[in-house]
Amino acid sequence: MNKPAPHVRENHKIPAKPVNRAKKGTMGRLLKTVKSFYPVMMPLTIFCIIFSAVVGSIPSLFMEKVIGVIDTAFKEGTAWSEASGKIFSYVMILVIFYVLSLISSVLFNQIMAVMTQGVLKKLRCKMFDKMQTLPVRYFDTHNHGDVMSTYTNDTDTLRQLISQSLPQLLTSSITVITVFTIMMYFCGWLTLVVLCGVAAMMLVTKKVGGGSAKYFVEQQRAIGKTEGFAEEMMNGQKVIKVFCHEDESKEDFDRINDALFEKSEKANKYANILGPIINNIGNILYVIVAVVGGLLITLKAPNFSLSGKAIGISIVVPFLGMTKQFTGNINQVSHQINAIVMGLAGADRIFDLLDETPEEDEGYVTLVNVKEENGELVECGERTGSWAWKHPHSADGSVTYTPLRGDIVIDEVDFAYVEGKTVLHDISLYAKPGQKVAFVGATGAGKTTITNLLNRFYDIADGKIRYDGINVNKIRKSDLRRALGIVLQDTNLFTGTVMDNIRYGRLDATDEECIAAAKLAGADDFITRLPDGYQTLLTENGASISQGQRQLLSIARVAVADPPVMILDEATSSIDTRTEAIVQRGMDALMNGRTVFVIAHRLSTVKNSNVIIVLDHGRIIERGDHDDLIAQKGQYYSLYTGAFELE
Repeated sequence: MNKPAPHVRENHKIPAKPVNRAKKGTMGRLLKTVKSFYPVMMPLTIFCIIFSAVVGSIPSLFMEKVIGVIDTAFKEGTAWSEASGKIFSYVMILVIFYVLSLISSVLFNQIMAVMTQGVLKKLRCKMFDKMQTLPVRYFDTHNHGDVMSTYTNDTDTLRQLISQSLPQLLTSSITVITVFTIMMYFCGWLTLVVLCGVAAMMLVTKKVGGGSAKYFVEQQRAIGKTEGFAEEMMNGQKVIKVFCHEDESKEDFDRINDALFEKSEKANKYANILGPIINNIGNILYVIVAVVGGLLITLKAPNFSLSGKAIGISIVVPFLGMTKQFTGNINQVSHQINAIVMGLAGADRIFDLLDETPEEDEGYVTLVNVKEENGELVECGERTGSWAWKHPHSADGSVTYTPLRGDIVIDEVDFAYVEGKTVLHDISLYAKPGQKVAFVGATGAGKTTITNLLNRFYDIADGKIRYDGINVNKIRKSDLRRALGIVLQDTNLFTGTVMDNIRYGRLDATDEECIAAAKLAGADDFITRLPDGYQTLLTENGASISQGQRQLLSIARVAVADPPVMILDEATSSIDTRTEAIVQRGMDALMNGRTVFVIAHRLSTVKNSNVIIVLDHGRIIERGDHDDLIAQKGQYYSLYTGAFELE
């Protein structure tokens, strides 16, 4: 079938839900998601990071021991050979730790390369799979470029978060904890001095980093809007040039781009000043620790520590190195705040897409292949060309089979895209198998809305729609849509050959069936004149062929699906009069024996319909065949005799 969903073209746009700020718990959900994808790799990576961070923090312990050995050697006059032996043993132990750390770092980086890209790949697959389950309402209320930004910009910020920011955050956190423990072991007084400096760093990070985070979140949303506008302008370039709208388009883009610039400027302004401030606080703290350490040695102050050692040069010198290491890692964390916030904003948008409510389908009546045996319909697995509705009855456990005929009844239907704003009022009509029903009326009258309800792209508020006597709410949506063929005014062709695009209507169709469908639709003539005939590659929605030719392929796609009910929504609006006559002959053959709903502005297209429904503001104001409506001398008569198109 013609799978692409029709666009709501009757001025009933549904307001999109406002985008909220990044939600709490996004980080936890992201980590759970990564773990679910890589239950072994993730713990192994964390172990490697922790091991490397701990090893990177222990040189201070060895430095204290080495300085202590040298200090003792000078004070006690110990032989240098004896002292050097101890120093060499400490150095060798440190080398072994560093080699192990190198191995864990190499392993960690190799795993992260696989895990990061794997997570992005799996998330893109999950997003695309989820997108296929979403109702038409979602795509009517979300900018397509903004949705595309989720696949590109948001996943890229997530890549930065997973591959760099989170590992760096974990490394810095473990280093800070390890170094703090060693500091407490060495000297409590100097540790208190460092903690005062860290408190100042945290205060600055909260003030400056908080502003930066807010604007980085807004920047991600502004990027989505910019991409959406750019995509819209690229798709509408011909219209822009025809109406000389280049300057206005530039102004609109400048306005959107300026908003992105302002958010990005503020975000990066905060981000750029945070690093230098934290770095200089660290430098000042280094000097303060050196001064306080010197005073403690001079005054021979008692040491408050876990080691119980007296404060001396062997403690103060390593402590200075740890101070640099401690503040440096705090600085590293502050540098990662922006990337973390951007990554979480991107993850939040990704999870928003994954959390969208899928299209509900409570249907249990299915479409099955059947054959007749002893006067009864029997379900079979192979394709027979005969179909029936399989209707299980929960009351008694029985199953009935209703032949697929194409009998449509719409009974007292009301509908609103937005609650409280009804667009269809008490619509009742029927179409027997083989009948052609035409909808006419001005734009916004409700013509396309009725066909959207037949497909259950939207569900009705009140009334009933029956297909072969079965309430469509009981029919599984995929089976219902398989029994309906749609030719839209806006054609959708996909990257692939002409044959592939025709076969899109029924994937198991043979080449011969596709060619027969093309001949029936009147498309075979132009296809055979293409460079590679049916194997000609189409790209960019068939940009290499004319609009009319694209429409002929769309008609052929429905023809190969061979549905009992067809909906032609302005199917010939893009075809010239001569081509329309060719197509009309094919359409007449295609419509033979089928129930057909036609939406058309050309009166010549609807003239031979069994019944013509005239709509006005969602109400049926006239109905009958062409001669009856002319005799009534109502709105249809005035349109026809005035030679006006129904637009």
